[in-house]
Amino acid sequence: MAGRFRVVDTGVMEGRFNIAIDQAMIEEHQAGRIPDTFRFMRFPPTALIGRHQALRQEIDVEYCRAHGIGIVRRITGGGAIYLDEGQLGWGLVFHRTALGQVSLAEIASAICQAVAAGLRRLGVDARYRPRNDIEVNGRKISGTGGFFDGDTLIYQGTVLVDMDPGAMVAALRVPRAKLEKRQLDSAAQRVVTLRELLGPATPGLPAIQSALLEAFSERFDLDWNSEPLSPAEQALAAKHHREEIGTDEFVAEVDDPARDADFAAGTHTGAGGTVATYLRLEGAARKRIGLALITGDFFVAPPRVVYDLEAALRGAYVADADAIIEQFFLERPINALSVTAADFRASLDGALAAARDQRP
Repeated sequence: MAGRFRVVDTGVMEGRFNIAIDQAMIEEHQAGRIPDTFRFMRFPPTALIGRHQALRQEIDVEYCRAHGIGIVRRITGGGAIYLDEGQLGWGLVFHRTALGQVSLAEIASAICQAVAAGLRRLGVDARYRPRNDIEVNGRKISGTGGFFDGDTLIYQGTVLVDMDPGAMVAALRVPRAKLEKRQLDSAAQRVVTLRELLGPATPGLPAIQSALLEAFSERFDLDWNSEPLSPAEQALAAKHHREEIGTDEFVAEVDDPARDADFAAGTHTGAGGTVATYLRLEGAARKRIGLALITGDFFVAPPRVVYDLEAALRGAYVADADAIIEQFFLERPINALSVTAADFRASLDGALAAARDQRP
């Protein structure tokens, strides 16, 4: 084998702490204190939203609270998902050059093809479907996504081993347009589990994990060692959980701006997902942007770019916003799997058009 990576299995952990572990692993990897790592993880019943999504637009908060379903905001982008103990999460924290690919799209394709090959070892006809899904006969069995943070690649996904589709549909607010696009009556029809496909022959988690690791190591000519989290990773995860990721304030950072009449909204959906922009105007003539919020199911790196764009628009005159947007993306090229600068501009232009139509 040409290289080696670490495998960590953290088992079932509370959702927000699971995400705090992600952040700790990224920082420890960037500091050179841990090797390239493939992590397996599982969640109790949990609704997870992407880093840039609006909480109440994506999940039914009251239902989740009434039924003991955890509510978590990821540090990565992408759309809302429902997880429980019957689903296997996996994630990579690797150096961006370790897998022999250059672009994020190429890396995503190679990883997804490896995971699909691993699932085929279990007896299902899993295939990679661009941009980041793995399907069996048109139904999703694994969703994935990731980004670069400096020289570190973060890439994550799930394998639907078994699940309660009713709980998923109740917990998530799946847009009707997304279902109609695939001619489906409900979100449950969009997904399929190993249990549904294999019945009593469904393998246990150790066999599933081995199949994925064997296919991954074969695809990338790598070997692995199984190790626990380091004490430093655990301590850093606890710190992030206590100070940010585990807090209600972080989870509700963007709640539901669409319900606020003071916001002018613009939405753009492209091949890579949806970007929604909300602008709150201020001043007697309402010609200045008081607040800008950008949400959606996109992956973008670094995640900070979204907050920098919001900050660049804050306090600007509406008439100057187009020029500010143009200059922003000239100075800050983005690295994204799912969206481009043009997608952000289209969403912002829609919000600006709505703002201009507003009357004081």
